[in-house]
Amino acid sequence: MTTELTVTRGRGAEPRPPRRDDNDDIGSGKSWRYKLTRLDVKFSPYLYIAPFFILFAVVGLFPLLYTAYISLFDWELGGDEQPFVGIDNYAELLADSQFWNAMVNTLSIFAMSTIPQIITCVLLAVLLNTALRGRTGWRMGVLLPYVASLVALTIIFGDLFGVQYGIINDLIEMIGLDRIDWQAERWWSHVAIASMVNWRWTGYNALIVLAAMQAIPRDIYEAAWVDGASKVRQFFSITLPMLRPTLIFVVVTSTIGGLQIFTEPLLFSPSAGVNGGATNQYQTVVLYMYSSGFRSFDLGYASAMAWVLFAVIIAIAGINYLITRKLATSGEA
Repeated sequence: MTTELTVTRGRGAEPRPPRRDDNDDIGSGKSWRYKLTRLDVKFSPYLYIAPFFILFAVVGLFPLLYTAYISLFDWELGGDEQPFVGIDNYAELLADSQFWNAMVNTLSIFAMSTIPQIITCVLLAVLLNTALRGRTGWRMGVLLPYVASLVALTIIFGDLFGVQYGIINDLIEMIGLDRIDWQAERWWSHVAIASMVNWRWTGYNALIVLAAMQAIPRDIYEAAWVDGASKVRQFFSITLPMLRPTLIFVVVTSTIGGLQIFTEPLLFSPSAGVNGGATNQYQTVVLYMYSSGFRSFDLGYASAMAWVLFAVIIAIAGINYLITRKLATSGEA
């Protein structure tokens, strides 16, 4: 009886209208909202990131290309004519002994600051990643040198490394050694300037490495501990390989900043200014470039120097990238 009732209802029911197909509306041009939605999904991400690239093209890319253009001219500020000289500025630059002196100073300060800085920031991140009391305070403390004014830090370090009343020389005398003229002697001035750079940037880079270190899954360390791996083995086989992208980022940014050093040598001895000492003993490439462009007003020569420095930064950053990637990968088990 139930079956018959069901059949009867089925026969007497009104036919169901056909299901509406969205494709029919699209084909007929009625689904303009659907089209707008597809366009929004497709193009809106590019619109969101477009302001950055437009701003970068205006304040970054255009000046870079315009500097390359100026480097091909004898471009003097305030001059009536800027004759085209081709690569003569580059040829003159490569024969300039003062430029090579500045380049050696830059590479020396860079090596004394970047290499110890990277090693120290990794070790400091390991310590901050342990179960310390007041970990938040310690982590904030290592960032204080970065927060402080760079000019103030440079002046303070200039007093610390003073010849007559510097605390560093007082400590050296206490152990029976002679006082050092940190500003007059070439390599000692590089040590003093590199110490300023390390003091300012080590804590900042340590926090970047620490953030990447805390993102490593803990179960990997637990599995390695069960397998009998020591802490040292875990560090070289797990931590360093998984920190490779972060270490590459830190090394590349430190390379760019280290080769463009300007404020520290400029304020290390205020009387020396952009000359970097009486004999240019700690004058960097950027200081020499500033002197050529805004004291001698030879913008063509300064632009050529900027592009040579740009090529050196790219080359050294690439070498550091390959070395860091090799060292981080070599620890993999």
